[in-house]
Amino acid sequence: MKKLGVAVIGTGFWGKNHARNYKELSSTELVAICDVNPERAKTVADQFGVKAYTNSTQMLKNKEIEAISVCTWSTHLAKEALKALNAGKHVLVEKPMATNTKQAQKLCDTAEQNGLHLTVGFLMRFIPGLQAIRESVENKKIGQLVCANAKRVSQWPERIGDVGVVKDTAIHDIDVMRFISKQDPITVYAKMGNMKHLKFEDYAHIMLTYKSGESAFIESNWLTPYKTRLLTVTGSEAIMRLDYITQDLWIEMQKETVQPRYQFQEPLKAELQHFADCILEKKKPLITGEDGVKALEVAQAAMQSSAKNRAIKLES
Repeated sequence: MKKLGVAVIGTGFWGKNHARNYKELSSTELVAICDVNPERAKTVADQFGVKAYTNSTQMLKNKEIEAISVCTWSTHLAKEALKALNAGKHVLVEKPMATNTKQAQKLCDTAEQNGLHLTVGFLMRFIPGLQAIRESVENKKIGQLVCANAKRVSQWPERIGDVGVVKDTAIHDIDVMRFISKQDPITVYAKMGNMKHLKFEDYAHIMLTYKSGESAFIESNWLTPYKTRLLTVTGSEAIMRLDYITQDLWIEMQKETVQPRYQFQEPLKAELQHFADCILEKKKPLITGEDGVKALEVAQAAMQSSAKNRAIKLES
């Protein structure tokens, strides 16, 4: 079976995980890694037995590389992803994809013009319990969807230095709400601030409302003493609760609570396997570049809402 030649740009905490998974997958061949820090580039390259680069432009000339994971700091993502697309490489760009929606849309347009795959790192979609929630909502197994609540809180991750909690963590839940509801919000209202970190917001409370009457609430912060990743979806006939960390799912009905069993899987590995499969088999990815644009649009609206202390209406 043909293996897909891949490389990783940015080998900090998360980029190293991309490199490890590519090395472990049977359908991919890790060819190279790139990092602006020469010492880190060499260390990671030696760990996985591949070539190290400190200049992505040079690395992108390597014809063995067909696809790229872009895992740089958030403010550099769009620049590196655009370079890779212009070099003819398929791209998986980590969230939040870009600094703004204009940059994000430029990536989508470039990928389409060049006939390349572009996907965004919303790995929550690859957790079996979340896929079960989406299917249950779509087929009304829990009745009519009423609302969804997401809680994603922890202490400040030291790997983050150029964006706040909205674009780093809450954006996952913004995408999750789009994934399970299969619709975009019509209004966004948010309150956020910085309690411990002076440069960026470290807590955010976001409310989304939808044309058909449902609502969603997102709580995200870098202030709590321990890590919590929870999703509660309320229907007219049942409530579904998912713990992202353990991947445990509970379904609470009027007379009983059941806990379906799903085999635990590493979401990132499933995401990268899907990325490779879509390229090799010429299939449309579960997560498109446009999904990234939409999530970023809502994140920007949330930040605008907090700054202006009013709800922001979104175009349909």
